[in-house]
Amino acid sequence: MTSRPTLSQPGLLFMDMDSTLIQCECIDEIADFLGMKQQISEITARAMRGELDFSASLTERVQLLAGLEASVLEQVYAERIQLTDGAETLIQSVQQHGWKVGLVSGGFTYFTDKLKARLQLDFTRSNTLEIHQGKLTGSILGHIVDAETKRQSLLEQADIYSIPMSQTVAIGDGANDLPMIKAAGLGIAFHAKPTVVEQSPFAFNTGGLDQVLSLLDG
Repeated sequence: MTSRPTLSQPGLLFMDMDSTLIQCECIDEIADFLGMKQQISEITARAMRGELDFSASLTERVQLLAGLEASVLEQVYAERIQLTDGAETLIQSVQQHGWKVGLVSGGFTYFTDKLKARLQLDFTRSNTLEIHQGKLTGSILGHIVDAETKRQSLLEQADIYSIPMSQTVAIGDGANDLPMIKAAGLGIAFHAKPTVVEQSPFAFNTGGLDQVLSLLDG
């Protein structure tokens, strides 16, 4: 059995955002302002279980948001977004040991940018909602951050910081997190969908993110 990542050496922690770092799915909360939360959350859940192609389902869901005032994004951040229990403890603990922390999400830059500043993260990557004249157009700008993008981002950032893959940790809950979970030195399913739990080396189904510290060598 290979050794687990150790806090005594430089490392890289990569996390998913929705339902991992934070307790909700941002797109579902945005949809609530259009009275479409149930409709969109059902599509989200199917995508996270791996039943739908992620990029196609995200495109479909974002199209349903067309015409919504962009100011709703700030309301969602202020009123709906709560960090998962133990998130700050985990991040601050690894940062104190000189680790880099990244956030990769199939969600949106509006939220990852705010969390990057709030938590002093080193790297974020997510999708950019197109906004025109103060309203969402229903489109995403550029390449969609999907499962392969997440995996590739982990590999790229480890290379940039000269961190061996054995010193990387990836945490997520959805099917689109599996490639990065499998690529990391330590892959963890957190409060995840059954298929993700089954395919991940480690899983936490209850409790907070700070439990991850118990899997790291001191």
